[in-house]
Amino acid sequence: MGDGNRQESAAGPKRKDVRRNQQTLLDAAAAVFVASGVEAPVRDIAAKAGVGVATLYRHFPTRADLVIAVYRHQVEACAEAGPALLAAGPTPHAALGRWVDLFVDFLVTKHGLAAAMQSDNAGFEALHAHFLDRLVPVCTQLLDAAAAAGEIRTDLTAYQLMRGIGNLCIGAESDPRYNARRLVAILVAGLHVPQ
Repeated sequence: MGDGNRQESAAGPKRKDVRRNQQTLLDAAAAVFVASGVEAPVRDIAAKAGVGVATLYRHFPTRADLVIAVYRHQVEACAEAGPALLAAGPTPHAALGRWVDLFVDFLVTKHGLAAAMQSDNAGFEALHAHFLDRLVPVCTQLLDAAAAAGEIRTDLTAYQLMRGIGNLCIGAESDPRYNARRLVAILVAGLHVPQ
């Protein structure tokens, strides 16, 4: 019985190491995808994570596996960031602006997802539903807090704002003359009600 406990405790740290390595790879891949798109070379992602290419492939055998994992990772990061930014202040409108910046980074990856998944429409639709389920409530919380503070207009829903931001980001990664982040910042600034 004692041997089983030793094996279990030895497996615990190993699983934590695997999860930590996977998180490091996902963070690195997200950063590379935002900077260079989902077709960025795998060696760039491995180098950013400080691991070999073989390690990356051990965790994510295909590019689609990696893109989907990054997508889910970024959805969770955006979902968790909303309440944290709201708590950190300085104002709900400022928290909304910071959250929107994270959301724009996420959208760069999301727009490359359909191509990476090729013909898996059902899989893409399931991920999109997950995205809406997790992020619309977070955006709603940020908008409600800013509205309650009298900082923003109240005639826009979270879904409308997120859809508008998404539309502003389409194709931005392939046109160096277009700065989607600047247009999105103007949109968010336009919500502000002068005090």
